[in-house]
Amino acid sequence: MSKDKKNKKALSFNKHGLKRAILEVYYENSNQSFNYKQIGAAVGAKDHGQLQLVNVVLQELRDAEALVETERGKYQLKSQGGTVTGMMELNSKGYGQVSSEELEEPVFVSAANMNHALDGDKVRIRLYARRKRSNPEAEVIEVLERAKTTFVGTIEISQFSAFLVPNKKTPFDLFIPKDKLMGAKHGQKAIARIMDWPERARNPFAEIIDVLGDAGNNNTEMHAILAEFGLPYQYPEAVNQAAEKIPVAISEEEIKLRRDFRKVPTFTIDPVDAKDFDDALSIQKLENGFWEIGVHIADVTHYVKPESLLEDEAYNRATSVYLVDRVVPMLPEKLSNGVCSLRPHEDKLCFSAVFQLDDQCAIHDQWFGRTVIYSDRRFTYEEAQQVIETGEGDMMEEILTFDRLAKKLREQRFAEGSIGFDRVEVKFDIDADGKPLSVFFKESKDSNKLIEEFMLLANKRVAEFIGKPDGKKKERTFVYRIHDKPDPEKLDSFNHFIKRFGYGIMTNNPKTVMESMNRLIENVNGKKEQNVIETLAIRTMAKAEYSTRNIGHYGLGFEFYSHFTSPIRRYPDMMVHRLLARYLEDGRSVQADQYEQMCRHSSDMENRAASAERSSIKYKQVEFMVDKIGQQFKGVISGVKEWGIYVELDENKCEGMIPMFELTDDFYEFDEKNYCIIGRRMHKKYQLGDTIEVEIARANLERKQLDFRIVGEEMPAQRVKTMPRGKRWK
Repeated sequence: MSKDKKNKKALSFNKHGLKRAILEVYYENSNQSFNYKQIGAAVGAKDHGQLQLVNVVLQELRDAEALVETERGKYQLKSQGGTVTGMMELNSKGYGQVSSEELEEPVFVSAANMNHALDGDKVRIRLYARRKRSNPEAEVIEVLERAKTTFVGTIEISQFSAFLVPNKKTPFDLFIPKDKLMGAKHGQKAIARIMDWPERARNPFAEIIDVLGDAGNNNTEMHAILAEFGLPYQYPEAVNQAAEKIPVAISEEEIKLRRDFRKVPTFTIDPVDAKDFDDALSIQKLENGFWEIGVHIADVTHYVKPESLLEDEAYNRATSVYLVDRVVPMLPEKLSNGVCSLRPHEDKLCFSAVFQLDDQCAIHDQWFGRTVIYSDRRFTYEEAQQVIETGEGDMMEEILTFDRLAKKLREQRFAEGSIGFDRVEVKFDIDADGKPLSVFFKESKDSNKLIEEFMLLANKRVAEFIGKPDGKKKERTFVYRIHDKPDPEKLDSFNHFIKRFGYGIMTNNPKTVMESMNRLIENVNGKKEQNVIETLAIRTMAKAEYSTRNIGHYGLGFEFYSHFTSPIRRYPDMMVHRLLARYLEDGRSVQADQYEQMCRHSSDMENRAASAERSSIKYKQVEFMVDKIGQQFKGVISGVKEWGIYVELDENKCEGMIPMFELTDDFYEFDEKNYCIIGRRMHKKYQLGDTIEVEIARANLERKQLDFRIVGEEMPAQRVKTMPRGKRWK
């Protein structure tokens, strides 16, 4: 690579910006292969950390098929013959956009050029020649990988035909032959699987594979939400039977193989409705004056063996799912709530991280290994909080010591760069039929933070033990929880917005971003703009994910971080337990590519579970407001889009939208940069963070959608088209 073609731009400090810079180098040198050091020099990487990030990004570009590995550690731009591979995002009107590592921006695909591609599909597209002042366009020439072949919807049966009508993001109905209805009746919710989609057919042919029940029934709706995101809502009978065969009793032979903590004061702290207690804490004062702190985690991998039915089910699910009214556990209840749950007054098998700390929380020794424990007390967060606040109650000395040490750990963590988002959690009181009766808010208190700090400590030290080089250890494949640095453009946009409230952050380097973000969170605490600013701040951050390619955890300020503490509800923690046990016995490193694929699957399932949780909350919000049509509430503008203004109500945190067609007093234009819409004639402005009074106009349970209108505005006689939709997606 000639020096004059080297990329002289400053290295962007997150993966997204770095990918762009690296691809620019390859576009300019399309027939050449480079290793990570050569690419690092081209993009201006100087230190070991930046070069490591370059290496990670090269591997990700190879996995995304933007680059090809010509020989070990050397990469070249993959020749696509004028085509690009990417992921389809479908619009409810039938057109879409494709995002790809190979493209600077998403490209538009019209409905006529979709070639039966569906939302989330991996596709190959052919780019069209770009016209002046137009956005890039393409056509799908091949569907490489289907994101889903099953759809959830409502059955519609007429005299001659039957269809399944999916959710609003699917722009077609599924034709169901009458002999493939599986007993489904008109108006019921069901799951259909596509059997065939002839080239010239407008609708795919499908069959019903499960009938969920009557629309509006709580169980039906919750199962429909799970199925919509490809999440299971029941266990195969063979898996339940395998779980029932797991022995409860612990043999003396097994106890002899473990470090025994049964006589050390031990307790759990969990939510009041929790049943899967996967972590416990123990504490005792040693003769050397240090505190011995035990972080004891359920030894799930002792019971769930590789290549078993239970293992396959745990991997496929990858996570427990927390809907608004229930938990759908990763493991059958016999394991999650019974055998593995660290219930009080029972001997339990654990995998533990044990530390010797002084009163300033300096760690003088650590040990990892398998243990047996006996929990003396099961606390709820509220019970532990009462002990902290009153200095009285069961295990008072232990709880207060843990609280004091946790506060010291938290202080140190923030001094080293952790960012602290303590969001208020919205909860519903729900009756036996699933109907929401009231809304209440949960805040993180000292008892929550006590558990959080010691779980963070264990996760961090386990990751450092395996991943941190000491000059002797060879690099070993491990599962990390990584969090990329924020996108500089998003940070600048966020900074521009908060200046209207009199705030600001310093964006010149990652450390000052952390420090000033924490100051901002402190300053907005208790202010009316707190929720909006904190929500927007979180949106500027990257998503955390699992990977064998460590880049650190930016939000926590940790160079090494993993997930070790929740194997009952997270499959990556099971992977960590197995790898840690293997390496403690000096086992050889496992194959990185295989574990990276498992990490990607786990991250994907985690995202699906989070989406399902949000969808269930949204459903309950709409259900809670459905009898309040016409009532007026005060709120704050929580989002601004081309199609409307989102408002979060102060009283109950329910969010709804004021559609653009409700604003009939002017022609409003969307200002994306300033998070607002502005009237063209009167220059009236509605901006993110503004307080506003609204009336509940409509509540659509089927679409999980609340519509508001501004108090004082008249309902229009007909819809007013305020913004040309065009082909531009943001």
